[in-house]
Amino acid sequence: MTNRQQVPAPQPFRLTLEQQKKRARDLQRAVKAGDPAALQRLAASGVARDGTEPGELKLTTAQLCIARELGLASWPKLTVHIEAMEAARRAIAGKAAAPDADLRTLHLRCGSDIEGALKAAGFAGDFLEVSNPLCQGPVIADADWLQTRARFIAGAYGPVMELDEGAVFARLTAEETALAAAPDTYARLVLWFEHDSYDQLILLRVLAALCQARSLPVVELIALDRFPGTVRFDGLGQLPEEAIRLLWQGRLTVGPELLALGKAGWEALRAPSPEALAGLAATGTPALPMMARALRRHLAELPSTADGLSLTQRLILRLAAEKPRTIGQLFGALMRDAEPLPFLGDIMFAHEVRQLTVAENPPILLHPAIEGAPWRQSVEVTPAGLAVLAGERNALTAGLPPRWVGGVEIAAGKPVWFWDEAESRVVRG
Repeated sequence: MTNRQQVPAPQPFRLTLEQQKKRARDLQRAVKAGDPAALQRLAASGVARDGTEPGELKLTTAQLCIARELGLASWPKLTVHIEAMEAARRAIAGKAAAPDADLRTLHLRCGSDIEGALKAAGFAGDFLEVSNPLCQGPVIADADWLQTRARFIAGAYGPVMELDEGAVFARLTAEETALAAAPDTYARLVLWFEHDSYDQLILLRVLAALCQARSLPVVELIALDRFPGTVRFDGLGQLPEEAIRLLWQGRLTVGPELLALGKAGWEALRAPSPEALAGLAATGTPALPMMARALRRHLAELPSTADGLSLTQRLILRLAAEKPRTIGQLFGALMRDAEPLPFLGDIMFAHEVRQLTVAENPPILLHPAIEGAPWRQSVEVTPAGLAVLAGERNALTAGLPPRWVGGVEIAAGKPVWFWDEAESRVVRG
């Protein structure tokens, strides 16, 4: 609905063996020439120089460094990965049988970003997008929670996307209806999710909904937090179709333990206190370890015990204080350099920025753009914002508008729950 749109697959995850051999030889030559950047790459990848003379480097050592930079433990593992990708590419080109042809299959994803790639990869199953962005705005346990969500989404993203509350509510309702009907309609459900809080919180909702089914078909999960490539893996939408086909081989069966995690996590997410969610994160969620990391990132959106800012708010202020930037430039810097677990889309990010301007003593000001608004609006950190960054003032005294972190409301006159980053725990103020 907000940040999982179909985008062309970039090339950094489409590797070839010759390409990587060349990179290894280039690294070997750079080390021999004493290039500081090359030496730093060796150190960053933890590769020892195997007792070679100063200025020398074995080719096998350079290859190990390349493999680790790409996210694999060894050169042989990189070779196996590249061969598997090439085999998947040949299967697609040769119009091999659909990987999911054995059962009537529904693929569920929290956006439309891989819908086209699934078709291009040769999958035959149907596709369902379930993309209520639960990582932002109120997620409450009331019976009319979807109406509350629709009101938030239309209000927060409507200025850019021209959303109507009624249309948003209809879409959310249709998603929930399709999700509830899926177990009775299909013989297999395949859940495609990555590691950030946008995905993982929606995964909680999907798993909790499946717990309500009379009986379940085969339910499988494809969940990943990394994929070999020359840039950081942030999401499934980055991957080419052969990678999507290859991921099919690594799907996991969703059993009672994972369903129980979904049910417990969904209840904890909607609670007015974050205690249960923090407790769940503290377990490490062994049924799906990436879930615990996503939950901790979600909890970091609570006011910090240090300055009253959410982690996103603090990153916005820091980046805006570094140098003059537009909203679009801030978003790029956040995704590229600052955010430890990227989960916001550009429109969601713009909402976060705007909220920091709506206050008695706003931490930032926006200056109108001649064209291309809102992305070209420039962002200025105010003296009040600089005081918060310097630890001289708490952001909660700025009069910022009410906001929600799941079921936890943060508003004037309400008890405040804080996130203690050092201790990874919630604290009641």
